[in-house]
Amino acid sequence: MSATLVTRRRLALGLAAVLILPACGESAPRPAAEASATTTTTPATSAPSEPSPSTPSPSAPSPPAVTGLTLPQVVGQVFMTGTSPSDAESATLDSIRDHHVGNVMLRGRSDDGVATTARVVRTLRDEVGSDSTGSVPLLVATDQEGDQVQVLRGQGFTDLPSAVSQGGWSAATLRSRATTWGRELRAAGVDLNLAPVLDTVPSAAFAPKNAPIGAFDRQYGFTPQAVSSKGLAFLGGMEDAGVIGTVKHFPGLGRVTANTDTSDDVHDSQTTATDPYLRPFEDAIAAGARVVMMATATFDRIDPHEPAAFSRPIVTGLLRERMGFDGVVMSDDLSAAQQVKDRTPAERAVDFLRAGGDLVLAIDPAQMPEMTAAVFARASQDPAFQARVEEAAARVVALKRDHAAR
Repeated sequence: MSATLVTRRRLALGLAAVLILPACGESAPRPAAEASATTTTTPATSAPSEPSPSTPSPSAPSPPAVTGLTLPQVVGQVFMTGTSPSDAESATLDSIRDHHVGNVMLRGRSDDGVATTARVVRTLRDEVGSDSTGSVPLLVATDQEGDQVQVLRGQGFTDLPSAVSQGGWSAATLRSRATTWGRELRAAGVDLNLAPVLDTVPSAAFAPKNAPIGAFDRQYGFTPQAVSSKGLAFLGGMEDAGVIGTVKHFPGLGRVTANTDTSDDVHDSQTTATDPYLRPFEDAIAAGARVVMMATATFDRIDPHEPAAFSRPIVTGLLRERMGFDGVVMSDDLSAAQQVKDRTPAERAVDFLRAGGDLVLAIDPAQMPEMTAAVFARASQDPAFQARVEEAAARVVALKRDHAAR
């Protein structure tokens, strides 16, 4: 059986099984007064041992998926930059044309509806060619979770309720409605939705203090079981509609109190490498999830030295090797987030790829020249790093081919 068919079968079986999970720990209304968090204490667990960097021979062949692409085009495949959904920005078009960037996120907020969004996407795709991306098509993404986190609105798009509200529905109802929402994205030309959120917030009382997730009602429930059931129902609906889902933010932002977008030095002091709160991600991988987004918080009990997106013990040791994920690992935004401002844009891109990541999300196209040049320069000088970049690009291209075949 082909790898594509295996993936499809795993996704279908795994997500179908989610529909019969018991409805445990359903979302509760958030109280007006804040209270202390109530969490289960997990014994300290040693971090996964850091894998040794691969050191392939300089003569090792490139993965078949990137054969025929120049090295700058290979580098471009591991980047996703951003543009307004209302107009294809010139800097974004330049990124595709001049820096070979192979993926674009529609970011910000738009009320322009499906027709205008589809027109913008067509403009972006018109830049694809033999000189820009080696004729590899773009992967076009957006962030359509619901309520306060919904990029695309207007005619043809449903106003999605929050994940807290979605978590109150049955898994079957949520999957059906997510399929409808996914079809709206497909009509607009979107391939990839940066959802669902699989972060588990410990309690309704703690939610207002959980700046990135709970404060915006982005959680599907307050137990890993509830988050798995409803998050995977959303993922299944997207996939049913022909839209790739993205599970995020590994290994989970439900326990932090600061938002990595607006704060630096954000730490999680509780999550371990065998934590029960990893279950939603484990379930998503078992169900055939194709994309996982990394958090940029630092997880002190797994790797206290590096934010998760730059941590080889977390990306490669925990997600890849221990949990068995072989799909595309993408970063949270590495261009505007305050959490990563202590590194240059060049360092952010190189460090994420070196940790084992595949797709650098940097929504500011002004950073593409520096980021792509840094990765190209490093790959040109270091055969092992070039092999790592080719491996990452091959995963991204394989995802696109799998998506086109569905």
